[in-house]
Amino acid sequence: MFGLATDTFLLLDALVTIVGLILLITHFKVHPFVALTLAAGFLGLTSGMPVAKVMKSFQDGFGGVLGFVGIVLALGTMLGKLMADSGGADQIAQTLIRAFGKKNVHWAMMFAAFLVGIPLFFEIGFVLLIPLVFIVARRSGVSLVKIGIPLLAGLSVVHGLVPPHPGPLLAIGIFHADIGKTIFYGLIVALPTAIIAGPLFGNFISRYIPGNPSQELMDQIAKDSDQGNLPSFSITLVTVLLPVALMLLKTFADVVLPAEHIVRQWMDLIGHPITALLAALLLAFYTFGSARGFNRQQIMKMLDQSLAPTAAIVLIVGAGGGFKQMLVDTGVGNVIGQMAVQAEISPIMLAWLVAAVIRIATGSATVATITGAGIVAPVIDLVPGVNRELLVLATGAGSLILSHVNDAGFWLVKQYFNMTVAETFKTWSMMETILSIVGIIFIMLLSLVV
Repeated sequence: MFGLATDTFLLLDALVTIVGLILLITHFKVHPFVALTLAAGFLGLTSGMPVAKVMKSFQDGFGGVLGFVGIVLALGTMLGKLMADSGGADQIAQTLIRAFGKKNVHWAMMFAAFLVGIPLFFEIGFVLLIPLVFIVARRSGVSLVKIGIPLLAGLSVVHGLVPPHPGPLLAIGIFHADIGKTIFYGLIVALPTAIIAGPLFGNFISRYIPGNPSQELMDQIAKDSDQGNLPSFSITLVTVLLPVALMLLKTFADVVLPAEHIVRQWMDLIGHPITALLAALLLAFYTFGSARGFNRQQIMKMLDQSLAPTAAIVLIVGAGGGFKQMLVDTGVGNVIGQMAVQAEISPIMLAWLVAAVIRIATGSATVATITGAGIVAPVIDLVPGVNRELLVLATGAGSLILSHVNDAGFWLVKQYFNMTVAETFKTWSMMETILSIVGIIFIMLLSLVV
């Protein structure tokens, strides 16, 4: 077309589409769901795909993603809401603070966020734990930034690298990776990465930018927790980590037992992410619900309230899946995969680079993960022996890099921590960049032994 070779035209078409997608989201402020839908349709029509197949391709990608991820998002959000309203997250944080002492309270906040953040969206975990940051800062006299950056690092790293968060789950589906192995490798990479970007970097940067919380916000959210009937630390931990444990057991059974073994078949069912999260939610009805004095009507109200804020996320995730499918069906992904093979770029590094570029351009870690994984996915079939779980982690690490003014999280942190734009760049944006770069270093090191 236009005198260009087919592969060259497809690449240019994809480039124009992605630039258009970025402009729609960043410059014209079009909702990501609408922008992704328009971009997918444009790519399908301009690439030469039969008109009758354009919307079918988008629909298949949309439904294929939400058939799994939509259910997981709903269950995880319900679990997070119950944990928040019962005080379970507060219990985890306060127990760790008592164990570490005020001198090392920034380490406690990182570990608390790391644990609490496993079943929660970043934004939910942030709003849930930010009062504790203010309370601890007020009680201990420790800098707000020194306490806050480790908390942000703990939440952000599990959001990007550890299932059942939507980004890693989407990449797992696209790359056909094993969820248990991804959790295991993700935790190996995420913890040291969070330590470097959190307590260590937070301790350094707080010397120059200590943070100055507004008194109005301090008075509003830095309230002492009600200690009347909080779930115990052990009960909270068991409830939150139950789905992770079940998924890891599934992976263990898959390794040691043959496919036809009845125990393995049952463990595959029990350890499926949907079943595992459902089991944790059912347990939470008691541990975070009735055992805390909530009646059935109150629990139902909490669950209803938890689902409303996730509607936009579900739509964006589905549209991203549709756009990814369009990249696959038009052959763009295969062309890029062939180029990567010819250039001899490590697929793991390619996954990180593509996701990082899209993240910087769009400000959305979810869009970066979906699009990046869709572009890199064809490489799997062209390069034998690529570790699919590490591809998931590399895509997730790339999606964390350099949060700036086009990211809602940037403004969330700026307002809560009462910082200038420049101070937010030096603290939050730098912390996210450290997470991404240190994360890919650990992933590449892990690739040498797995």
